[in-house]
Amino acid sequence: MYALSDFDFDLPSELIAQIPLPERAASRLLQVGREQFTDRVFSELIDLLQAGDVLVFNDTRVLNARFLGVKESGGKVEVLVERVIDTLTALVQIRASKSPAPGTNLRLADAFEVTVGERSGEFFIVHFPSDAIELIDRYGQLPLPPYIQHAADEVDAQRYQTVYAKHPGAVAAPTAGLHFDDAFLKRLQDKGVLLTWLTLHVGAGTFQPVRTENLAEHRMHSEWYRLPQETVDTIETARRAGRDVVAVGTTSLRALESASQTGKLVAGSADTQLFITPGYRFNTVDRLITNFHLPKSTLMMLVSAFADVDRIRQAYAHAIEQRYRFFSYGDAMLLDREPGA
Repeated sequence: MYALSDFDFDLPSELIAQIPLPERAASRLLQVGREQFTDRVFSELIDLLQAGDVLVFNDTRVLNARFLGVKESGGKVEVLVERVIDTLTALVQIRASKSPAPGTNLRLADAFEVTVGERSGEFFIVHFPSDAIELIDRYGQLPLPPYIQHAADEVDAQRYQTVYAKHPGAVAAPTAGLHFDDAFLKRLQDKGVLLTWLTLHVGAGTFQPVRTENLAEHRMHSEWYRLPQETVDTIETARRAGRDVVAVGTTSLRALESASQTGKLVAGSADTQLFITPGYRFNTVDRLITNFHLPKSTLMMLVSAFADVDRIRQAYAHAIEQRYRFFSYGDAMLLDREPGA
């Protein structure tokens, strides 16, 4: 049984990528094979796929989910939208010197007021005066990850979204998809690689480290996903042809595995709290494209379950030695599922 400390590693701070490269597909790609590591450029991914393989992308769009504001008393608050629940309601994190009581009004971005409702664990329900997504996108700030040190600017507004982002609702980007541009997607299609989409709205919990040494005590954050029937059909076509199902990012993998807990991939939408740790048996995904993840994070545990704990440790050591760029704006890996996982 693995413990939290098994997923820790030391990372030189200078390897945390602070800005994106000028070209999306110019990132590096570490191919983590079962026998060796191969250092590549991301655009070489096309040579590692066959016609009939299917790439599954997450087409969520990142909201401008961060707000600065004030309480009725004049005290400052910071609000981070975690999830839009319906047209007028959202689940948020609130940072303030004192937690606001239900019924408190907060003025956000000096533009509009929201009313604080009941508390839900570490989050609060807040009520918007009109369409929540419209107000968030108009007045909010892009919520860059906590390890990126600069304020979001116009470059981030473009590059912290995938080129195929469609459905608003995420507060963090599905970062493996940031390496794809329109020209590269067309090259993949021209080769016969199948492209298909699902939606999982990434929550801020993706950045939270696990805080209990006993992994069984960790409570996984919940995220909403939707898997279209068309995507299920495309995947089944690839599987019948003996081709690989390649998840673009851990969010795509988590949605696919959540939708196949019965052993069969089922279209639909649901909340998922699936916590994948070593010992999990994968039902759908054969290969995974992913960035490098935070120490002690649930995503470190997920990739370790997928490609073997020791193999991931060796891959991360190799990446640090070879000066790969880490985290959201960093480089990527291509992982093959460990036999028996």
